[in-house]
Amino acid sequence: MSETRTAITINGIVKEFSAGSQMIRVLHGIDAEIRSGELTYLVGESGSGKTTMISIIAGILYPTDGSVSVFGQDIYGLSDNDLVRFRLSNIGFIFQQYNLIPTLTAAENASVPLVAAGMKRDEAVEHGRAMLEKLNIADQADKLPRQLSGGQQQRVAIARALVHEPRLVVCDEPTAALDAKSGRRVMDLLREVALAPERTVIIVTHDNRIFDLADRILVMEDGRITHDGKEMPDH
Repeated sequence: MSETRTAITINGIVKEFSAGSQMIRVLHGIDAEIRSGELTYLVGESGSGKTTMISIIAGILYPTDGSVSVFGQDIYGLSDNDLVRFRLSNIGFIFQQYNLIPTLTAAENASVPLVAAGMKRDEAVEHGRAMLEKLNIADQADKLPRQLSGGQQQRVAIARALVHEPRLVVCDEPTAALDAKSGRRVMDLLREVALAPERTVIIVTHDNRIFDLADRILVMEDGRITHDGKEMPDH
């Protein structure tokens, strides 16, 4: 087995939002290291700060204070344009609502990150088809999202997240809209396709049906990490 290495270093992350004349602090100086080749869960009640944290790790939301290094790159030391380019090259996103474009076929949806990065459309769509094949839904490549089941739509969303071979894959509640069997299948696919020695996968979830698949679980409460381990803490 290859040696695990630090993929993401989080130093003193603070996030505040303004509410009228007040500032509300939702993250309180978070420090963490996330390793490559592992499936890391970020778990917590609604309002614990996990979606804010994942957005900062993925370069979508600027922190009020602190730094995030992703594969050695201080992402908030980059200009806005360079940060966009870094995200396009290095980060794949899987959302709870799939966010598929309704007028595009499954293969076209899967190709979107490659088109955004400048690849010719036909070539990008072929890459999209190849990724759908890896996820065992090549036969659905020419269908529109509305013609697909929830589980199939989620696989298209996974294909889109992985098509440009990102080193960081970020998933926000990827099984929340799925039944137990479909959710398990999606997680097995994520482990199989997304986990490699030079890649890391972070999943925001409170789906206790899939906790056993994690390599590491970080529990958040009130904007702080209160547990870091292989299993959920006993309450």
